[in-house]
Amino acid sequence: MISFTYLFVNLACVIVPFFASFYVKHAFYKDWKPFFKANIIVAVLFIIWDYYFTKEGIWGFNSDYLLGIYLGNLPIEEILFFICIPYACVFSYFAFQYIIKENPFQKVQSVLTYVLMALFFIIAILSFSKLYTFITFLSTSLFLTFLAFNKVNLSYHYLSYAFILPFFLLSNGVLTGSFLVEPIVWYNDAENLGIRLFNIPIEDTIYGMLLIFMNIELYNYFKCKKEKTICN
Repeated sequence: MISFTYLFVNLACVIVPFFASFYVKHAFYKDWKPFFKANIIVAVLFIIWDYYFTKEGIWGFNSDYLLGIYLGNLPIEEILFFICIPYACVFSYFAFQYIIKENPFQKVQSVLTYVLMALFFIIAILSFSKLYTFITFLSTSLFLTFLAFNKVNLSYHYLSYAFILPFFLLSNGVLTGSFLVEPIVWYNDAENLGIRLFNIPIEDTIYGMLLIFMNIELYNYFKCKKEKTICN
């Protein structure tokens, strides 16, 4: 059963959002088409990134916790990660728009975006020699800059990220060795800041933000295109 560990982590992340997607009043399954259009695009980009980093030894996988099915140098569970985590996050974003009318991030979202843009850019430049840190922080800074330039309201993006973050840390904690004898995913600390939240490199939280925000933005784009409405 140990070889199913990574698969179980993926399933644990997606099972509740999946069944909740069929809630009659607000059925997320009706938005599967724009979600999966967005998800495929983002997943391909992250899989290419993942493939290169795995090839270069920036991170890798412990075969003891894997089914042994690979796409190139990536286990099938890693591919599923880029579907399951975004599904849970975009579902949360979808649901919060109905159940949270007074968004606590509404008044601060613009300032928060500019602060994160600048902070992530500075960290990227100062960490040029650490590839995971540099690419993650720079990519996220540039994407936030793009969103700010286009005046996208990120209040529900931040709310969704804040909600999902504890679950993200729990699942990534398992992947990086919490509750296990060895980590499922290992990291070369020469390529990151060496700062960890429990067992999790701090870069993972920013990597997760980029993954979530890109999925949400493209989901919104395809949904608006489908409904022929103007996106904010």
